[in-house]
Amino acid sequence: MAYKNLVIVESPTKAKTIDKYLGRNYKVVASKGHLRDLPKSKMGVDLENKFEPHYITIRGRGDTVKELKKLAKSAENVYLAADPDREGEAIAWHLSHLLNLDLAEKNRVVFNEVTKDSVKEAFKHPRTINYDLVDAQQARRILDRIVGYSISPLLWKKIKRGLSAGRVQSTTLKLIIDREKEIRIFKPEEYWTIPASFKKDKKTFDAEFYGLEGKKVKLNDEASSQDIMAKLDQKATFDVSEVEKKERRRGPNPAFTTSTLQQEASNRLNFRTGKTMMIAQQLYEGIALKSGTVGLITYMRTDSTRISDTARQAAVSYISQNYGQNYLGKGVKRSNQQGAQDAHEAIRPSDPSITPDSIKERLSKDQFRLYSLIWSRFMASQMAHAVYDTVRVTIRQNGVDFRANGSAIKFDGFLKLYPGKDKDNLLPDLVVGDQVKLSKIEPSQHFTQPPARFNEASLVKALEEMGIGRPSTYAPTIETLRKRYYVKMNAKRFEPTELGEIVNTTMEEFFPDIVNSDFTAQMEQNLDDIEAGKREWIEVLDQFYQPFNTELSKAEEEMAEIEIKDEPAGFDCPECGNPMVIKIGRFGKFYACSNFPDCRHTEAIVKKIGVTCPKCHQGEIVERKSKKNRVFFGCNRYPECDFVSWDQPLARSCPKCGHYLVTKSNRKGSQVKCSHCDYEEEIQK
Repeated sequence: MAYKNLVIVESPTKAKTIDKYLGRNYKVVASKGHLRDLPKSKMGVDLENKFEPHYITIRGRGDTVKELKKLAKSAENVYLAADPDREGEAIAWHLSHLLNLDLAEKNRVVFNEVTKDSVKEAFKHPRTINYDLVDAQQARRILDRIVGYSISPLLWKKIKRGLSAGRVQSTTLKLIIDREKEIRIFKPEEYWTIPASFKKDKKTFDAEFYGLEGKKVKLNDEASSQDIMAKLDQKATFDVSEVEKKERRRGPNPAFTTSTLQQEASNRLNFRTGKTMMIAQQLYEGIALKSGTVGLITYMRTDSTRISDTARQAAVSYISQNYGQNYLGKGVKRSNQQGAQDAHEAIRPSDPSITPDSIKERLSKDQFRLYSLIWSRFMASQMAHAVYDTVRVTIRQNGVDFRANGSAIKFDGFLKLYPGKDKDNLLPDLVVGDQVKLSKIEPSQHFTQPPARFNEASLVKALEEMGIGRPSTYAPTIETLRKRYYVKMNAKRFEPTELGEIVNTTMEEFFPDIVNSDFTAQMEQNLDDIEAGKREWIEVLDQFYQPFNTELSKAEEEMAEIEIKDEPAGFDCPECGNPMVIKIGRFGKFYACSNFPDCRHTEAIVKKIGVTCPKCHQGEIVERKSKKNRVFFGCNRYPECDFVSWDQPLARSCPKCGHYLVTKSNRKGSQVKCSHCDYEEEIQK
């Protein structure tokens, strides 16, 4: 059957949604992503001929290309409606070549939201393919191919096969390892605090030592805290010497960008970046509602905080009708991150009147949670400031000052829709001259803490602030680091593996520019300049390649002279008698016979934790790893004893029921709990 208009998008879901909007004169089909790319088996870039790429049809996509050619041949018009970004523009360009379309024809259709009005309006204004966008994507693809296909083989030769290096990937790995180095060299410093509780008219409130005679004093050791305690008469009253009341206003954040969505979804919903982007894609492409299929959010790959006037007015109307005029704000006016592209709006609901609760039964649990987050953040961005009443009270005795801080929400404003972690902390009604009694005081020792390891949210934030990569690259970059086992997750934070550190050391020594964050950020700016039409893509690649090629030649020579010897294991192979050595595999170190490949005997390196098996009472508990690289604990007598536990067993029993205790770790820290009953205890720091 011939169709007058053929529309090609990337996703079958998006195709299904748009098909319902356009009517019977249109046939909408999906390319299911890229159909043409550089070959996997070789670099596919002619380095001697202006970086000419050699594109081929991706293996397994031949039938799709054949079907699209057949449909395009019978259609009067072919429209390319891939996503409105560099990647989407490149897909449209590749389709033009594969289908032999006129490159000067206005057949490119873009829309920021998959709604009936937006799609129909977009088809009234088709344009030609934007070659600046294509060139920017092409430059990134070729640049990453040059780096990956040049450096990775060197890592294979010197460390192990299957390793990879990448422009953004290697810089991100260095960030994680640099943080780990900071933690290792960190020297904790002792300090003391003196928390106290005071009572006024049967109301108790907390305060903390501040200083002497109005000047802040730090307590560096126990002696200094005891000097303060000696000045106090704990049985006497304390005077309220100062009361300072203020009104504090707190404004909402702007609607989400890709980066801030990934961060907030990680912090609030405990979503990984890849999961966030997958669900956001589903919400963008279309959800079947009672009224029909509709894209619930605008395009989710954006670094702009701009909001259209239409969306703003819809939010204003909703807020005024449901919460009242006093909840209306002026809208957040915040400049975009440096280097941000303003081609799209911020991530927002395509129709603000579609509340999360009204469509809850049409969404999966995770879709509902993410849509609620996006909807609430956008609506809150158009709401009034929250107003707090704050009070700071200074309590004095013998020149020793304690301070208490209280706050209460006077007007919730945007917090009505997007609450934070703030809680009221009410103090008794105090005035200067009042006297209060001490009910409890106890000096407390502390030590400064090292910087925290990155979690997904803080890593994404750091990458964005440093201009490394683009928001759409964060999820695949993080996934690659995990997949290559360069990093592992410890209490949901990134910890570099020994393999990752070896790769990073090699990269720092031989390719310092590739792992340099400033260099990587400047390259992102160069790609943005290509997109803006300010620079030619071949010139940018050449500027990078000339010094890189010199670096590469030097590395090939010097790395050839390096011999990495296997570490002796200290015992012989039980099968052939040759010495065993320690090798590094995908999941860390393992024992292997030095007579490889003639002898392929290997053994896992088990880590004993000093605990007798609580089940058989004969074996020892060792740390093991599952097929998905998750740590668990089991008996070393397996399979004779099948004891296993995800939580680390301890060498003591529960004082309540006698079963073994375990250490449970989560985002907030660790706890000792019984494996059988409800007994638990806090871990003493």
